[in-house]
Parts: sequence; structure tokens; C-alpha cells
Amino acid sequence: MTDEVAEIDWALLRERAVAMMERAYAPYSGYPVGAAALVDDGRVVGGCNVENAAYGVTLCAECGLVSDLVAGGGGRLVAFSCCNANGERLMPCGRCRQLLWEHGGPELLVDTAWAGIIPMSQVLPGAFGPDDLAVGTRAAIPETKESPRG
Repeated sequence: MTDEVAEIDWALLRERAVAMMERAYAPYSGYPVGAAALVDDGRVVGGCNVENAAYGVTLCAECGLVSDLVAGGGGRLVAFSCCNANGERLMPCGRCRQLLWEHGGPELLVDTAWAGIIPMSQVLPGAFGPDDLAVGTRAAIPETKESPRG
């Protein structure tokens, strides 16, 4: 993993996260957040938090980042950085960790303040992912006369 980390321009990702943070819409919390990530095709995607008076529908910076990824043609996230108004690195919330796992997987490198650069598998150990869906589907349960499907 050390070679992978060295090849990534972390300063660029942090600068992009700060630039995205400066675009955040955070009138209610006063807590702007920016995020940036490297995609496996070399693109850098970003996002900022967008608050709403109905707090439950606020979008985290990672949501915007994943939307930027998908709208730009998709791909896999390779490296990720997120910051607050002071440019300090932040950890994604639980919902956003799940989003990052979905689009970067266990190998996604995450820039943390507390542990340096670590893989997503350490940020979200035992994560739930697409492979887990096949195990719990009704299609995996055999039909019997005692348990009709419906």
C-alpha cells in the first residue's frame, strides 16, 4: 500500500477538498464541508455539503462527490479526502462511509487525521456491500408448499 499512497497527489486532493468546502451551502449549521477523490481513470471528483431547512434532507459533501462521479461517467474511487472550514481532515459519517464503500470498495484510500492514510476496510470493517444482497434475497430461498412466495 505504501507505493500506492506515494503515487497519489494528496496535496492536490486536499486543495480540491478545500475549494469544494468554499462552495458549501451551510447556513444552518455554519459547518461547511468539502470532499475530493481520485477516480481510477485519473479524474478528480468533488462535492460540498448542501444544507436544507428540513435538516433530514441535507446532503453531505460525499453525496455530491458520488453524484459528480456517476454524472461524469462512473468509475471507482481510489483515494479520498474531506475537510472542514479550517482545512482540517474529517472522517465521513456512517451513511457516507457506506457510499464510499459502494463506489470505492475496501481498497479505497482514505486521508484521516487520526491514522494517516488507511484503506476503507479499516474505516468500515465488516462493511455491507452488493455481495451481501444476493445472500438475503428471496431468490436464494427455495420454494416449498409450506412457504409460498408472494
